[in-house]
Amino acid sequence: MSSSSAKRSASTFRAAVVQAEPVLNDTAETVAHAVDRIAEAAREGARLIVFPEAFLGGYPKGADFGITLGSRTLEGREAFALYFAGAVDVPGPEVRSIADAAREHGMEVVIGVIERSGSTLYCTALFLGADGSLRGKHRKLVPTALERCVWGRGDGSTLAACQTPLGTLGAAICWENYMPLYRTSLYEQGVDLYCAPTVDDREVWPSTMRHIAVEGRTFVFSACQFLRGPDPDQPPLIRGGSLIVDPLGDILAGPFYDAATILYADIDPGAIARGRFDLDVTGHYARPDLFELRTKT
Repeated sequence: MSSSSAKRSASTFRAAVVQAEPVLNDTAETVAHAVDRIAEAAREGARLIVFPEAFLGGYPKGADFGITLGSRTLEGREAFALYFAGAVDVPGPEVRSIADAAREHGMEVVIGVIERSGSTLYCTALFLGADGSLRGKHRKLVPTALERCVWGRGDGSTLAACQTPLGTLGAAICWENYMPLYRTSLYEQGVDLYCAPTVDDREVWPSTMRHIAVEGRTFVFSACQFLRGPDPDQPPLIRGGSLIVDPLGDILAGPFYDAATILYADIDPGAIARGRFDLDVTGHYARPDLFELRTKT
């Protein structure tokens, strides 16, 4: 932990970031895996746990669903139907199982899911309270590249951050972290605990997370999937790189690559006020006379 965070307040708590492998096309098994990880983190004293993007429902990296410009294949439609069947309803039985585990262990849970709503899928982050409630959800606003062919776009109805006993929680999913106006909307809501569930395992990702931590003077929790391919002798399809960063950009845990793990860090909320002493981008360091953000909810 950085020197700015060394002096802990009475409200210091432990947070966990999960880097793990979902079971593609077996959502029930993945739910059981998530419940086990919550119990494991609870044994380590964690009160907040963050899972990767698309953990329930899966991220089918490398799949093309038979899509070429102007045409689709029957095999691709069958692949999508299988993927659709593995998505979860919100609320629904799979979400209830995770929420029950959150309540049992007194844990705030942020988890990426593939949400099924009608006949459309969304890449969604769920906020589940330590009391077992569904505090809220956020749907990814702009699916990236080919993701747009299998996921719908989120809208303004899921932009709100969540109030928790640990602080204000918000989430930006994967490349939403490259959307400056969305980040600003989270800063305006006073996000203290900024969650970045992702599948981006590139070397540049940790620098993005550190920039956001410094920009927003917020704790950043980036949970990336670890996903092996069908050939165990080949590099993983998604190699991880999860990390936890404090409000001055110091890395508290990670980045960790090439294996499943749970990262832990002790979080001192007092570090946020110390960080915003000289930079509050939507407060004393803003120029509302020159710039205005309008958010349509």
